[in-house]
Amino acid sequence: MGLLSQGSPLNWEQTKKYADHIRKHGIIQFLNIYNKVKDRQKDVLKWGDEVEYMLMEWDDKDEKVRLVLRTAEILETLQEQGEKTNPNHPTLWRPEYGSYMIEGTPGQPYGGTMSEFNTVEGNMGKRRREASSLLKDNETLATITAFPRLGCPGFTRPEHAPTPVERGVSKSLFFPDQAINVHPRFSTLTRNIRHRREEKVVINVPIFKDKCTPSPFVETFPEDDGEAARAALPDHIYMDAMGFGMGNCCLQVTFQACSIDEARYLYDQLATFCPIVMALSAASPFYRGYVSNIDCRWDIISASVDDRTEEERGLKPLKNNKYRISKSRYDTIDSYLSCCGEKYNDIKLIIDEEIYNQLLSAGIDKLLAQHIAHLFIRDPLSVFEEKINLDDENESDHFENIQSTNWQSMRFKPPPPNSEIGWRVEFRPMEVQLTDFENAAYVVFVVLLTRVILSYKLDFLIPLSKVDENMKEAQKRNAVNEGMFYFRKDMFKGCNPVLDGAAATQNGLETGGTNEEYTLMSIDTIINGKEGVFQGLIPILNSYLENMEVDVDTRCTILNYLKLIKKRASGELMTMAKWMREFVANHPQYKQDSVITDKINYDLMRKCDRIVKGEEQCPELFGNPLNRVK
Repeated sequence: MGLLSQGSPLNWEQTKKYADHIRKHGIIQFLNIYNKVKDRQKDVLKWGDEVEYMLMEWDDKDEKVRLVLRTAEILETLQEQGEKTNPNHPTLWRPEYGSYMIEGTPGQPYGGTMSEFNTVEGNMGKRRREASSLLKDNETLATITAFPRLGCPGFTRPEHAPTPVERGVSKSLFFPDQAINVHPRFSTLTRNIRHRREEKVVINVPIFKDKCTPSPFVETFPEDDGEAARAALPDHIYMDAMGFGMGNCCLQVTFQACSIDEARYLYDQLATFCPIVMALSAASPFYRGYVSNIDCRWDIISASVDDRTEEERGLKPLKNNKYRISKSRYDTIDSYLSCCGEKYNDIKLIIDEEIYNQLLSAGIDKLLAQHIAHLFIRDPLSVFEEKINLDDENESDHFENIQSTNWQSMRFKPPPPNSEIGWRVEFRPMEVQLTDFENAAYVVFVVLLTRVILSYKLDFLIPLSKVDENMKEAQKRNAVNEGMFYFRKDMFKGCNPVLDGAAATQNGLETGGTNEEYTLMSIDTIINGKEGVFQGLIPILNSYLENMEVDVDTRCTILNYLKLIKKRASGELMTMAKWMREFVANHPQYKQDSVITDKINYDLMRKCDRIVKGEEQCPELFGNPLNRVK
């Protein structure tokens, strides 16, 4: 989860004093990096995935399942037995927001050869086995996007009560501070977001209205001092802490490009796929013990770290703040970075004009300058006393402080100072899947997509405002089968910056392109194609594979993964979200009241665990895949 500095964290009042200092030196650090590596070419195409896990404990006597708050000790052992003993160890482990969470990545990035695709699932399996070997008999490691009863009484082991009134980090009515990772970055972020915002974060998720769900659905909160009563909306599930968003798990992929230009092109193209792949990977329909009316966690995370004040949200006139800001710092991107994308930048971009002009004067082009100047309208949130005065020539902590707390759907990542690492982009919207097979399938699908985009010079760009609309659509219940998404009709047109730019100017279309270039499509059409409408991504990927030298084993693995994507898109196979909904709806204890009891949750998590361990088949989720653990 971004930069993990160690040291003495500053509170918000102290942090605020250093905000301009950090922004100023962050820009200097960015310019130093840029000037050293802007002309770097021919970096090897490398990539890697990140999988986040939750640690659970079974209470078979009372038929409950809880989140176990001891991943710090497990992480220490994993690192001691792994990277600290052998720098070439095949896995790497990092902390995550929850003290019940952990993140695993491959020890070294994957390369550009097709055979690498045949090792992804095996490495994920190795990670799961490594961490699982340190668990107690009644514990298990799960790749669940959102724990259904997160924030319900007694959801942790050991059990801790929330501290809404006392001096605490989140002051949540539901989420105890002990469920936050012990690393000071996480509690500092939680506290400083709340202090900067001048109130607790507000998360309202529409509840699924079943036959016996109260209408209107209105909760009362005995410990509330009035803040929840003001914030909670009728017919919504109310949550009030960063942990409800950052305490969920996801699946991410980072790519190293050959050059900065290729990274910018890839960043733009992949941005259009964020909503599509998010809907395809939908896996989080339950929150705080209730059935919601959404299938993805995106807006929940966005709200959980929304540090904007009332002035910045447009609720009060600007007085103490500089900008009206339309989005949380965790949200979709606000501008394309390549020259191909410039005419599709139709979202009003709020930038720090002083920083923008400084970057232009330093030789940064307009598109990259406005991207950085937009990120830097934000304040730093987590500052350590020991990290205030840095060597700007050889360190980048101040730049990363702002960069890593702009949690956008895509992230554009300059190389670290004095490293062999190249320009990278990070694809961030996917929900984590239940099994290693599924997670590997989604990762391989996205990586293959990048290879095809680069090889065929494909163009999927549409106005950025339409991508935002797609992100809203993607989170709706069963959006994968019922939603309609704006998508480009002709991906082979390609981008000719000179001609496209001239045509746009000539037609008076400085931004936004033309609506003849895109239309509304179902995900089935986008993924599998429809005659006369769109060729489909799977047919393009299959064509690409036919032209590549791929060994039989690897080809079989890839086709197996693509079959899963194809069938999820067509509705032949369920998403995790739909499968979980059906399990709850058919549970004998479910009263059609949108409530997920301890017993329902226990049975659901038990079934998930049996599926992961191969003790039970689940053909409605992923058919009958070949079990490849290498």
